[in-house]
Amino acid sequence: DDMVSDFSISVYQGSEVVGGEDVNLYDLLQQDKPIVLNFWAPLCPPCRSEMPELQDFYDENKSRVLVLGVDVGPLVGMGSLEEGRALILELGINYPSGTTLDADTMNKYKVLGMPSTYFINPNGSLYKTWVGGLDKNILTSITENMLE
Repeated sequence: DDMVSDFSISVYQGSEVVGGEDVNLYDLLQQDKPIVLNFWAPLCPPCRSEMPELQDFYDENKSRVLVLGVDVGPLVGMGSLEEGRALILELGINYPSGTTLDADTMNKYKVLGMPSTYFINPNGSLYKTWVGGLDKNILTSITENMLE
């Protein structure tokens, strides 16, 4: 299995969960949990509609999986950092979220559409990629398989 690429994250919220305001993805693997990495943008309607589903999933599974939302709006021309912060406040999202200024991240992850979610094994290998909106049932099903 290929290791996912490391990149830097500037945290909007959840710094107590991820261990700082500025972290790298590889730092988060030290928690020895699978990571559900969700790339989103504030001006992307399907991103907005799946965020409450990610929140429900996080509420039920935070002890065994790390959910991380990364706002790439500025990188893809779909919203500013201010709009990103405003959206998570508006929706009442509290899973760890931030942005990346690492412009190469989109290429490294071959992000084809918004939202895109990457299910990452605790060892840093990619388990599955999902392009498009998710709901809690799909998130739970993929994560259960990954944890087995």
